[in-house]
Amino acid sequence: MVDQPTNPDIDLVSGEFWGRNPHTELAWMRANAPVYFDPNSGVWGCATHAAVMEAERMPKVFSNAEGIRPDAPPQAMMIDMDDPEHRDRRKLVFKGFTPARVSSQEEHLRDLCNEIIDHVADRGEIDFVWDIAAWLPLIVIADQLGVAPEDRATLLGWSDDLLRGLTGLHDEAVMERTAEAFGGYCEYAMRLADERRRAATEDLMSVLVHAEVDGMRLDADSVIAESLLILIGGDETTRHVISGGLFQLLTERSRWEELLADRSLVPGAIEEMLRWVSPIKNMNRTVTEDIEFHGAQLKAGDKMLLLYPSANRDEAVFDDPFTFDIHRADNDHVAFGGYGTHHCLGKSLARLELQVMFESLLERLPDLELVATTEPAHRPANFVSGYETLPVRFSPSTARHSR
Repeated sequence: MVDQPTNPDIDLVSGEFWGRNPHTELAWMRANAPVYFDPNSGVWGCATHAAVMEAERMPKVFSNAEGIRPDAPPQAMMIDMDDPEHRDRRKLVFKGFTPARVSSQEEHLRDLCNEIIDHVADRGEIDFVWDIAAWLPLIVIADQLGVAPEDRATLLGWSDDLLRGLTGLHDEAVMERTAEAFGGYCEYAMRLADERRRAATEDLMSVLVHAEVDGMRLDADSVIAESLLILIGGDETTRHVISGGLFQLLTERSRWEELLADRSLVPGAIEEMLRWVSPIKNMNRTVTEDIEFHGAQLKAGDKMLLLYPSANRDEAVFDDPFTFDIHRADNDHVAFGGYGTHHCLGKSLARLELQVMFESLLERLPDLELVATTEPAHRPANFVSGYETLPVRFSPSTARHSR
């Protein structure tokens, strides 16, 4: 059995821990305690690629049904369910993410990227996070849900404030904003759902409202929870990969220049962005039976976090894992935070958004550069996290030239 020494620098449910990108501590865990008990939080952390993948493939032992956050009860959404309930819910939403539907959106995504760049083309210097990266995934998911274009900015604010509350800290001001955002979103979602009940459409909100599971319609809490899962899962994660990936491409300029010279390198660069950024920091699983797992003695009822950023820097799987390498082959990352029965429904759409966005940036903003080369601060959040800001500059004369 692996010894479980106490490492005071590890606090697996702290937003500050994840906000400082704690790869030194995660590397220590992989080397010394691949399944580590954190006395600060009272939860286990699963740190190696092998352990994370094995747990993902054992849903009967490592359950989602007690919630994906270790310090909060489960919500009425599919990610907080096990099969068969989980499988039935997935079937409802899957029609919005079929391969045919995703691929049919490529031209629309290119138009959106050009519109987003057009809005900032004359400025020359922008905050890339809030002026570009946040908007493409938000618009795509908002359109999927049937949100009116004039409500997109409000939706972005709610999404951001909801995740700001996941810090592991008790900051009253932050929690108040989170509560207000949740209340605002619930009111909006129920109004939209009522409209879809009166007149069905093709969007996912209409699908949720009119769907039947075992002959019963989803209740109001389930409609809100599932739509919120679609929003945050599709919006926040992709945004952070766009901004975090761009920083890596520009901080060592030769990477950007390689992509400018050869667009065929973009797909491989995107996979490396996903591995490197790992926007989903962890997900909780609840142990359903006593088990020895990678040297740790787990008890029924224990909480165990799957630590995706750690798995994505595992030296046993990735050569030179702390180097960002756009030529990396066999990039078996776990950035989408869910495999086996819980594999991410939106991963094909996310990959297409990333592909189209970076092709558009290379085309429209070829001289894009960082205003500062120091890495920006990460948001102190213990679930989904990324850069808060990323100032960049470019030549307006080049950016104005649309297709």
